[in-house]
Amino acid sequence: MRFQRTFDILEHINNNFQKDDFLVGKIKGDWKKFSTKEYYSIANNLSSGLLELGLKKGDKIATVSSNRPEWNMFDMGMSQIGVIHVPVYPTISEEEYLHILTHSDASVLLISTKLLYNKIIEITKKIDSIKHIYTFDEVDGVKNWEEIEQLGSNNYEKNKVKIQETKDSIKTEDLCSIIYTSGTTGLSKGVMLSHQNFMSNLDGVFNRITINEHDRALSFLPLCHVYERIVNYTVQAKGLSVYYAENMGTIAGDIVRFKVSIFTTVPRLLETVYDKILTKGKDLTGIKKKLFFWALDLGFRYEHDNRSFLYNIQHKIATKLVFSKWRTALGGNIKTIVSGGAALQPRLARVFTAAGIPVQEGYGLTETAPVIAFNDVNKYNEAMFGSVGPVLDNVKVKIADDGEILVKGPSIMLGYYKDEEQTKEVFDKDGWFCTGDIGELVDGKFLKITDRKKEIFKLSNGKYVAPTLIENKFKESLLIQQVFVVGVDEKFASALISPNFNHLHFWATKHHVHYKDNKELVTSPKVIKKYQEEVNLANKSLAQHEQIKRFKLVCDEWTPQTGELSPTLKKKRKVLYTKYDHLLREIYQYKEGEENIATKKD
Repeated sequence: MRFQRTFDILEHINNNFQKDDFLVGKIKGDWKKFSTKEYYSIANNLSSGLLELGLKKGDKIATVSSNRPEWNMFDMGMSQIGVIHVPVYPTISEEEYLHILTHSDASVLLISTKLLYNKIIEITKKIDSIKHIYTFDEVDGVKNWEEIEQLGSNNYEKNKVKIQETKDSIKTEDLCSIIYTSGTTGLSKGVMLSHQNFMSNLDGVFNRITINEHDRALSFLPLCHVYERIVNYTVQAKGLSVYYAENMGTIAGDIVRFKVSIFTTVPRLLETVYDKILTKGKDLTGIKKKLFFWALDLGFRYEHDNRSFLYNIQHKIATKLVFSKWRTALGGNIKTIVSGGAALQPRLARVFTAAGIPVQEGYGLTETAPVIAFNDVNKYNEAMFGSVGPVLDNVKVKIADDGEILVKGPSIMLGYYKDEEQTKEVFDKDGWFCTGDIGELVDGKFLKITDRKKEIFKLSNGKYVAPTLIENKFKESLLIQQVFVVGVDEKFASALISPNFNHLHFWATKHHVHYKDNKELVTSPKVIKKYQEEVNLANKSLAQHEQIKRFKLVCDEWTPQTGELSPTLKKKRKVLYTKYDHLLREIYQYKEGEENIATKKD
């Protein structure tokens, strides 16, 4: 491994890169740049300050924060003295906050903003283990993180020998962080990840991302999630400057403003970008419109390798006339976009890559720290659209008899915190970690995910249905934002559809559909007829038993805030079954008093 412990990255940065803008975030309304030297110095001062507060190796600190430079400084500061970092999503429920902060035994809590502080403070009064609370932003009457840094600076000379001795005592197999999985049912489990877990994974992905110290990264996915965190470690180890987006609404502008070369994303964001590009294309007229859709069709047929001579000539023309404008709209500097967290529609990966905006899709879990497989678009025969790429060189994968993906390697978690029973359940008798995902190895090399093991269901005729594949097929429609496929033990598969209301509103105006709100809109006969056409189109590419025979439109957008999606944008199927039980009863014509649909799954 290139690095043994996470804080070895900090030493590497300090010794090899001299930058004025290594970490950049908006603080107190202005963009604040932290140099490599400042990053190193502040992290060391935080180590010293935490020691002064009485923290010792094995203690826990929880952070509830948006992405910002201070998060990294504390992450390194904790790591150097063996304090366990417990990063927490800033968007979870009060019940989850209480569970995680209690279960983790955190003694210090770091909160980023006044809004979050007000949301959490009452909860903390119920937790005996929390002794200190600090905020990153200035909040009246609350201790600020800079007090820890100043305390550490004042006592650094006294503590520097102890810091070095502690660093030397930390082994690569020691616990580094506890990350609570969001889960789609029940309370989160604390995944224990060691320094080795993180650093072996960094080693596995390091050469598959072709960027260098002259590039810049934009970070906006939550750093508390292991996916963003490992990419953050990777780009820092490569010497990139990391800019933290102000908020989700500023991402597009930040990419252009900071001339970003790489960012991580989830498929939903790429779908949104594509929708905007397509809308602009539809607004064109004449030859420009024809050229746009000719280029789009060409992009959908793009392959990484083995393109014909004629295709390459056409592609050059499309790039000059159409795709170059896409690149300009994204700042003109994008070298790669890393996609993960959910399945990416292959056609989107194709068309963006064809446009000179390479998309590298990968796959992993919190328990695998996280990457298991990852497409390398820069090498011949190391990427395949529709797959999540070749398995990492330091990871082993095998497919069980029932199709489940099993994994071994140095990135596999130490276990679930305070939960030996659950830990035992996810390992088979030979020590393979059971991912819960169903997949296959195409050509013995490229890993392809087909569904979640727990989500595959059987119809009453004995046929199996893999809902994720069907849902992704339906989401190719501009009018569909989310789909929930159901049908456990029923005669046929059905679906609940959450429309893409931006596009639906536009379509409704164009077709003179009058409505006062979304609830009325989704009951319009014209709208229902249009969605039936979209369903019929998607059904053409599905097997008979997979086809959606009935559907219902819902008037809600599904989000983590409203509870239908997890923080990583996975559908909470149990929540959806319960929330829309009345619609499912209508679909399957259940009578009052008959079995509750929600009890038939999850």
